[in-house]
Amino acid sequence: MTDTFRTSMLALALACAGAATAQPESTFTLRALTPETALRAAQAALQACRAQGYQVAVAVVDRGGLTQVLLRDRFAGPHTIGVATDKAWTALSFRTSTLDLADVTAAGKPMNGIRQVPRMLAVGGGILVEGGGSIFGGIGVSGAPSGDADDACAKAGLKAIEDAIAF
Repeated sequence: MTDTFRTSMLALALACAGAATAQPESTFTLRALTPETALRAAQAALQACRAQGYQVAVAVVDRGGLTQVLLRDRFAGPHTIGVATDKAWTALSFRTSTLDLADVTAAGKPMNGIRQVPRMLAVGGGILVEGGGSIFGGIGVSGAPSGDADDACAKAGLKAIEDAIAF
């Protein structure tokens, strides 16, 4: 064996020994929306829809998919509560907007099968709440005359808090 080979093998052995003794981190930190920030997003989404004459429900779910805020306008239908919550949950769970999911899961598309997942709603109005490299949850709107209109209101809710979550 040459000295160069021995030196290389020794360096490799030391590197492997160091990697074997390295301890993985045992905890990590998550950022979460405060109830006040989630409420501000929901109120902004509700106001955006109300300004267009739409009576809607707005739900904000946390990063675990649990409802953090739910607002329902006076004349929004009873179904809008569950639909808004499920749209927010879907956006969070699949890490994409429900408007985009509507397209990629349409009949005949390879991803169509995920429409069978309980609570999954592939219709516009649910968007992921993320900022500064962190996922905070999802926001969902239901009750406007189309998924596109629900989506626009959800985006208005997100815009209202972007300063608080972009860091």
